Amino acid sequence: MSTDYVPAMTFHPQPQPGTPSPWDFPAPERAALGNGITVLHCHRPGQQLVAVEVLVDAPLAAEPEGLDGIAGILARAFSEGTDTLSAEEFAAELERAGATLDAHADHPCIRISLEVPASRLQRGLSLLADALRAPALPEAEIERLVANRLDEIVHEQANPARRAAKALYAELFDAADRLSRPRAGTADTVKSIDRAAVKAFYDAHVRPATSTVVVVGDLTGVDLPALLESTLGTWTGDAAAPSVHAPVTGDDRGRVVIVDRPGSVQTQLLIGRIGPDRHDPVWAAQTLGTYCLGGTLTSRLDRVLREEKGYTYGVRSFAQPLRSAADGSGRSLLAISGSVDTASTAPALADTWTILRTLAAEGLTDAERDEAVQFLVGVAPLKYETAGSVAGTLADQVEQYLPDDYQAEVYRQLAELPTAAASEAVVAAFPPDRLVTVLVGDASVIADDVRALGIGEVTVVS
Repeated sequence: MSTDYVPAMTFHPQPQPGTPSPWDFPAPERAALGNGITVLHCHRPGQQLVAVEVLVDAPLAAEPEGLDGIAGILARAFSEGTDTLSAEEFAAELERAGATLDAHADHPCIRISLEVPASRLQRGLSLLADALRAPALPEAEIERLVANRLDEIVHEQANPARRAAKALYAELFDAADRLSRPRAGTADTVKSIDRAAVKAFYDAHVRPATSTVVVVGDLTGVDLPALLESTLGTWTGDAAAPSVHAPVTGDDRGRVVIVDRPGSVQTQLLIGRIGPDRHDPVWAAQTLGTYCLGGTLTSRLDRVLREEKGYTYGVRSFAQPLRSAADGSGRSLLAISGSVDTASTAPALADTWTILRTLAAEGLTDAERDEAVQFLVGVAPLKYETAGSVAGTLADQVEQYLPDDYQAEVYRQLAELPTAAASEAVVAAFPPDRLVTVLVGDASVIADDVRALGIGEVTVVS
């Protein structure tokens, strides 16, 4: 049976893209509580999970001699109960509030992070305030945290990336500088930590007058000043001058250290030196150039070492601020990191040095620069979509003594940087003759071939 029926279809016009809204990194507002706490807060409509970051002026350099790692134990102990709640009760109260509380210690300070639904913000801040004001620091829990950390150290020794980092920091920095030693301490120092020492470190360094709080999220209908005063504002303590960070200096003369790992089928590479931190005007250009060198799967390092040669699953270059100061005497770690199969260790290093020398001779291309800018600037609205990511970056700025508009200014600079500026910055960041190379692998297999490369004196350590 035939039919002449043709179904009618209504076609709607294809939606057209609108004009993109301009984006800037969120600008915080500043305030101060009566007890001396500095507050940065940022209203982010729709962000119902509020992020709170507390920066406590307890740098690793302030740890007592022989007790490296005590700041990390104290950081973990903040969630182990208060003067009114046991560790189990404190955890249960956080769970009822839908909140999470984490803390860690690094060279500039101890950071405590709280995430809590906006509807439970008061309860979350009350628990945070109690943890800061009167942590229980129970002896049994301190002993457990110390035991856990000692177990972690054993596992870290089996992790090639951790061993490489430990060796690089020890090689770059003077033994007297806290930067030269593991952030969370060694077995010898951690086993000496007890409850009395943790309490003494808390009493000496944890106080509101030298602390900063960052609050980011949907604060609609919240009287934040009053809420903070009724919670964190109840924390009292003596006034004190903020810590003064020593200038960062390091010995980055070109050399190679092989951390012997007999029988290893892979070699972990960590190539580094110290360089400018975020206070230096070159930071934006250095960020752009470093991304072109090794920030993505299409970067120069990956194109050669991964795609062309098949030595590795990936190699990355990066800059990591170490310890900053308002006077600009801080520095960052500039590094190239990855792993290769053992037989490819020397060829991979040879190709890396060829890439760096070619970069110095020819510079970056405009296409590399454009692709990097498109990603770094274009991804920013997604990168900072959550309250936690914004709060973390604002806390980084406080920790590194940077202005509140710093991140927004960096993105503006990135969008405008010419290729030549990025080339000059990355060439200055990775000079082939000023790199300390750490290899974690089988020295009996790789040492002779690495020596033959002539990239620096080779030392083998166990």
